[in-house]
This record gives sequence, structure tokens and C-alpha cells, in this order.
Amino acid sequence: MPWIVGVSGASGTPYAAAVLRALLARGESVDLVVSRASRLTLLDETGISFRDAHWRDDLREWLARGADGKPGTFDVDLDGDGDGDRVRYWAAGDLAAGPSSGSYVTKGMLIVPASTACVAGVALGLSKDLLQRAASVTLKERRPLVVAVRETPLNGQTLRHLVALDEAGASVVPASPAFYAGATHIQDLVDFVAGRVLDAAGVGHGLYRRWKGEIGGGSRPPA
Repeated sequence: MPWIVGVSGASGTPYAAAVLRALLARGESVDLVVSRASRLTLLDETGISFRDAHWRDDLREWLARGADGKPGTFDVDLDGDGDGDRVRYWAAGDLAAGPSSGSYVTKGMLIVPASTACVAGVALGLSKDLLQRAASVTLKERRPLVVAVRETPLNGQTLRHLVALDEAGASVVPASPAFYAGATHIQDLVDFVAGRVLDAAGVGHGLYRRWKGEIGGGSRPPA
């Protein structure tokens, strides 16, 4: 069964890339939905145009890029054992896609980053595109939904939408990096947020150094 990863238009495409790399490194299958607004953000933050007809090439280029924008930082395998099915891409406008139905079985869904517009759409059940519809399906089927909201400051309306998502069973994970893990590079901060998203979904990873109750432990070399 795949994990659905939805990428909305909020700033923070490196967070999505880190989550996707970690899922693939764990041998997980991914159903990917990239919203129309997120393509503009991706273009602005990475210079990459994400195209439906060339999504595999564009995705490989995106995932290989580090949080600092350096190309070729990561070696990414999209094919796994060679069957080409590790990642399945669904166009955001395709409301007949697999994830639009509850009978299409998945492990759950991660929205990273989640814009306030996306948060509102999911909280209100608007299903205006496949990303929102897949999230609504995930909630109604009682599957894990993780919403990595990336916005500041948050107004009262958005806070109420987040509370509604929490009450509906979603895990709300603000894209807020911590510094106790000994970050020395922007990638470390990105990986911390991605790791917390995966923690909320119950997916194992080694993206950041966990707190062990030792003051200053993050500044020591790993054992």
C-alpha cells in the first residue's frame, strides 16, 4: 500500500523533498499529488518546472537537490527493484484518480507543506482538487493524515481550521525546526521537520538526532 504525499502551494518544497526521499529510502511506495499552486512555489524555490508529461524527470531533479539549492546533492532511486512503480503520480485536477475513492487503499496521507488555503479546504471538506479530496477520503476512512502547516503568523480563522482537523483525527505538525539536535546546515533543519512529519505518521527514519535527556548532547559527535 502506498503513502499519499500531497504538496500544496506554501513555501517549503525542501520539506516535501526530504519526506519523499525518506519514504523511498524506507522502501515505501508513494502516490504523489502536486497542486497547481505548488508548481509556482517549486519553480521559485528551486528553478524546476514540474510538468505532467515529464513528471518523473522533474521529480528526480527535485529530489536530488539539497535544501541549499545545490543540484545533485542526493542520489535518488525512483524505480526500486526496476518495476518503475515506487512513485505513482496523479494530476491535481484528476478527480477520478485512485486516491479520490475510499476503496483505493492507502497507508495514509502526508500534506507537506500545507498552505492555509489547503488547510481551509480540507477542514471544510471542499474537495476542490485531488489533494483536498484525497485528504477528505483519508479522514473519512480513518487513515492517518498528517498536515505540515507552513505559515506565520496564523490568524484566528486558520487556527480554527487546524483545531477542526485535529478533532477530525488529523495530526497537525507545524513546520517548525528545532535546534537541540545539533544542526550545522540548512539541510539539518529541513530534515528535522521532515522527520517529525514521518514520526507523526509512524514511519521510521534517521533524519535527525533524537533528544536523550542530555543537555548539550546535540553538540557532541554522534556515537
